[in-house]
Amino acid sequence: MRNKIDQKFSYNIINRVRAIFNHLPQLVGGSLFILMSYGCHQETEADKVYLNANIYTVDSSKPYASAMAVKADTILAIGNDQAVDSYVGPTTKVYDMKGQFIMPGFIEGHGHFQGLGKSLVELNLLKTRSWQQVEHLVDSVASNTSAEWIVGRGWHQEKWDSLPQRHVEGYPHTSTMDIIAKDRPVMLKHASGHALFANTAAMEKAGVILESDGPDGGRIVRDETGQPIGIFEETAMQLIEDEYDRWYNDLSASERRKIELKEVEKAQLECLRNGVTSFQDAGSNFQQIELYRELSENDQLDLRLWVMLRDSFEEMRPHMGELPYIKNSNKFFTCRAIKSEIDGALGSYGAWLLQPYNDKPGYRGQNTTPLSEVEKIAQLAKDNDMQLCVHAIGDRGNRVILDLMEQYIGPKGHQYRWRIEHAQHLHPNDIERFSNLGIIASMQAVHCTSDAPFVTKRLGFKRAKEGAYVWKSLLRSGAIVSNGTDAPVEDVDPLKNLYASVSRRRTDDGMVFFKEQSISREEAIHSMTMACAYAAYEENEKGSLSPGKLADFIIVDTDLVGCQPADILKANILATYVGGKLKYSHPSYKEQVNTL
Repeated sequence: MRNKIDQKFSYNIINRVRAIFNHLPQLVGGSLFILMSYGCHQETEADKVYLNANIYTVDSSKPYASAMAVKADTILAIGNDQAVDSYVGPTTKVYDMKGQFIMPGFIEGHGHFQGLGKSLVELNLLKTRSWQQVEHLVDSVASNTSAEWIVGRGWHQEKWDSLPQRHVEGYPHTSTMDIIAKDRPVMLKHASGHALFANTAAMEKAGVILESDGPDGGRIVRDETGQPIGIFEETAMQLIEDEYDRWYNDLSASERRKIELKEVEKAQLECLRNGVTSFQDAGSNFQQIELYRELSENDQLDLRLWVMLRDSFEEMRPHMGELPYIKNSNKFFTCRAIKSEIDGALGSYGAWLLQPYNDKPGYRGQNTTPLSEVEKIAQLAKDNDMQLCVHAIGDRGNRVILDLMEQYIGPKGHQYRWRIEHAQHLHPNDIERFSNLGIIASMQAVHCTSDAPFVTKRLGFKRAKEGAYVWKSLLRSGAIVSNGTDAPVEDVDPLKNLYASVSRRRTDDGMVFFKEQSISREEAIHSMTMACAYAAYEENEKGSLSPGKLADFIIVDTDLVGCQPADILKANILATYVGGKLKYSHPSYKEQVNTL
């Protein structure tokens, strides 16, 4: 692929000559030094040059390289060491990468930025394996803080090692939590974000009584006596969330601002630590969008945010004049999409199915947003040159949205780049429709391995095999498949996502979920870089390491293309660069200038 010995030899000669030039000012008073340019074109002198590297560019025209030149926030050149060395000038910093692996920064293709920040500030329950562990964490907070509300997210009854002593459909009953928290309201969101637990104190504050009915598209789970057990699914969650929001909004503006900035700070650091340089946020309201725009304009964002506006049609319609907001001057913030949803999550029986659940006969899930509302939002998106992104998980939900999108954009769908978020469970007849209509399948590979233990239970073997997380079938049909983690539903860890994409294997018990849908290493990395960029109309400025694109890249201690699959999970992100600036470095990583 390239002759590293020849490159090393050639550059050692160049470097020795350069060392002589560096000492010439001391020898001759500097008069000759100003005449030397190291062979550089002065108008394209790089700020930084990286040599002797193992670069995977994700650029199909030149997938591998050994050197890269960066000026300001942009890639000047990429190729072999000799070619890129011509961009070295008197002030250029030159780095010997000693064969380290460099690739484009990961793009989080679908996550919840504020939700990620909240999960890092509040109780994070993702790793709990029993309701008892959840109660223990709540007890610790109740004993050590005076916060009026105890909030958290991440529990999932299908991923526990054992069921609570008292439960309904595997969901915990609030009785023991009431003893722990006493009169303090507790609100704990399900990992999927499509259900929540509330203790009696929280239900009383929200006015939930025995006779309370769940709204359309939601359910209040009850025990055998008809008493609410504390579980609220889909739209019913709003009963508790509204009460929490009232409490939160009563805080002073400075208190709220302090919390919001802390959430942004935590979310940014967690992303950069994991090699994420761009984050596609799957739904923020106008207030959150204004915060992100303000932070971006004041150069207070360290990673790039691409945000979907999410609100009701009536709330959005009067305020569309300033949208789409495409890339402010420093290219750290964009809002050019609208988010809606049609159903819920599979784990909480919310995915809308064509046929009943295999483990809940007669029940087909939830249509959480009326189709008429989604249609109005679709028209709003089309009228205002915004991408439409719709959450659809069940096969019926996906079919309904494919039908809707076909109605609104027809054969010109490829120009619109509308997206179905998740596209988890498809009827086989609908797979090719994504490609035919130009609809992007915005998927999350790690959901496959995370949910694998209960998917076949919910869908049955045939439906699970033919239509669950079928990203290989979608790619073969010609569809664009972008990839994310849905953080904080899952860890915002691209390496776990990459491993799930290529292996479909769980990391705990080794269970493999229909191996035939695995994709290659190159396809998986593409889905987490270039495909995400395309899905946001940003393929000309990010997603690959190519001249003229943003210098958003990461350094990894493992060759993610050539290593064994198991070694992906052992890899470490050594450094994350955004716009050519080092934004995160591993404790073991040190930049070494002019060390060849």
